[in-house]
Amino acid sequence: MADTLYIVVPCYNEEAVLPETSRRLGDKLSALTAAGKITPESRVLFVNDGSKDKTWALIQELHEKDSRFLGANLSRNRGHQNALLAGLMTAKDRCDAAVSMDADLQDDIDAVDGMLERYAEGCDIVYGVRSSRKKDTFFKRFTAEAFYRMMDCMGAETVFNHADYRLMSRRALEGLAEFREVNLFLRGIVPMIGYNTGVVEYERGERFAGESKYPLKKMLAFALEGITSLSTRPIRMVTGLGFLIFLISILMLIYSIYRWATGATIIGWASVICSVWAIGGLILLSLGVIGEYVGKIYLETKARPRFLIQELLEDTDETDS
Repeated sequence: MADTLYIVVPCYNEEAVLPETSRRLGDKLSALTAAGKITPESRVLFVNDGSKDKTWALIQELHEKDSRFLGANLSRNRGHQNALLAGLMTAKDRCDAAVSMDADLQDDIDAVDGMLERYAEGCDIVYGVRSSRKKDTFFKRFTAEAFYRMMDCMGAETVFNHADYRLMSRRALEGLAEFREVNLFLRGIVPMIGYNTGVVEYERGERFAGESKYPLKKMLAFALEGITSLSTRPIRMVTGLGFLIFLISILMLIYSIYRWATGATIIGWASVICSVWAIGGLILLSLGVIGEYVGKIYLETKARPRFLIQELLEDTDETDS
């Protein structure tokens, strides 16, 4: 028996690519429905993340022309992860499974077929994983792979070469809803849900139109967000570093006493200056790491809403605020 599928697509300033994205997704829904893999009630849910262009107007036009295209308009820009979560939580009670993907058409839409096959085999979560990075520049490939390795090294468990292209069953979505943290990093949270998982490999293409929303600066900030949201390993590393410096200071004290006892009491100026700068830098670095965690604790205790939906376009054409 076919299940109802929702494809959740976060959008931020995607007016250049949205017409082509909607056309391809509409064709995919039609093909899957005709093959009996999904029900006619399956939908595409576009989530407008406070776009400054005509993205929301285009979503409204799409909904008016084809009821299979739904829209959720967030009250303001909340970032990709919150927009994606808003879409998944909106789809949770309306579907049997949901696929999340970006609007830029870099993710191979045909990989949805493989995800549905793994889902039919009993997988609650199916990850879309890049088969290779041959099309990337050396710098892009090096930084991207370093990103995943650094995340694992710092204790934030992720699926290598997987972004946010995945299928989740309703049971997995309900599990995701139990995670209440304000600081979101879905690539690390979803693996924590557990259940049966599968992988579908695909070849990632070039962005169809528009500009990337994740330049190097944002990717670095994203990595820092993921590490500090999911792992306390950096705090433990600071503790270990402090213990190491303490041991070195004991050794230096013993060495200084030995030098004094042998009559060599002249201390090098360079070594003193280097020690002051090194210890001062480590102290500031440690305070920065601790401050990052304190800031996250502050935001979590506020318990602010992760997103607010200003307008929702549904099949009934009714609008909820």
